[in-house]
Amino acid sequence: MNLLFVADPLESFKIYKDTTFAMMREAQRRGHTVAACEQQDVMWQRGALVTAHVRDIALTGQNDAWFEVTCKRDVALKDFDAILMRKDPPFDSEFFYATHLLEQAEREGARVFNKPSALRDHPEKLAIMEFPQFIGPTLVTRDEADIKRFHAEHQDIILKPLDGMGGMGIFRVGPDGLNLGSITETLNRHGAQSLMVQKFIPEIVAGDKRVLVIGGKPVPFSLARIPQGGEVRGNLAAGGKGVAQPLSERDRFIAESLGPILFSRGLLLVGLDVIGDSLTEINVTSPTCFQEIFDQTGFDVAAMFIEALEQAVRG
Repeated sequence: MNLLFVADPLESFKIYKDTTFAMMREAQRRGHTVAACEQQDVMWQRGALVTAHVRDIALTGQNDAWFEVTCKRDVALKDFDAILMRKDPPFDSEFFYATHLLEQAEREGARVFNKPSALRDHPEKLAIMEFPQFIGPTLVTRDEADIKRFHAEHQDIILKPLDGMGGMGIFRVGPDGLNLGSITETLNRHGAQSLMVQKFIPEIVAGDKRVLVIGGKPVPFSLARIPQGGEVRGNLAAGGKGVAQPLSERDRFIAESLGPILFSRGLLLVGLDVIGDSLTEINVTSPTCFQEIFDQTGFDVAAMFIEALEQAVRG
């Protein structure tokens, strides 16, 4: 296959842990060709196909100069066998516009994974609300009175912005309600912005588990991101420690229940976040943790992903 990765700048990759790099490496190992571009390289001109300024690359196997550019060219997106949208969050207006350009490329014959419309339709925190049977007490609102009522009922709560990533902007408020008003004003911008409020899940001490689902099927190991020190956040970006472990019975049940539904909507790769027995996020933009799971367990997540991609392209 001839593959195009729409991603962050290649020069910024930390290849010892980067999931997109792991995908590229496995694709090249299987004989597929790899090209890359950034979001801003995609272009649509009146009366023309959606195109991109791309770099054809070859992976060198070295740690520093890990890729070499073999060709630079402008090419219609439909001419690739598959396009992998791997731009990291945040899901901002530019990401939103990119999904529309990619959707036009789909109308012209391109195959895009994850599907652009599915990326728009599954905001990573809000998407869990469709599946109340798997989540804990959760509220989405911009109203301070709603948040006070929720706190009065559940006592120990987590507040977070809907567009945060990597643990950014997550606050815990205990039974004393200390700073609840100030935190609410900060996150809801005095009523102008919605936020998510959830009952605190004590099992966070055992980790915020990333459960990967590929082609509708769960990877047999999760990566538990365990908070360190006095942190309440397990995110690796917030200093959490990643520990790979077999899926629990509950993890597998959630993944096997949601996997076929999400796959049918065009989501080839999903990262479910599970704390204790509760689903807390559905990550669809650029789920990670391939290399951490492989390094600790030997299970080749990248191979499972490229096999699923090959099968999806064959259709």
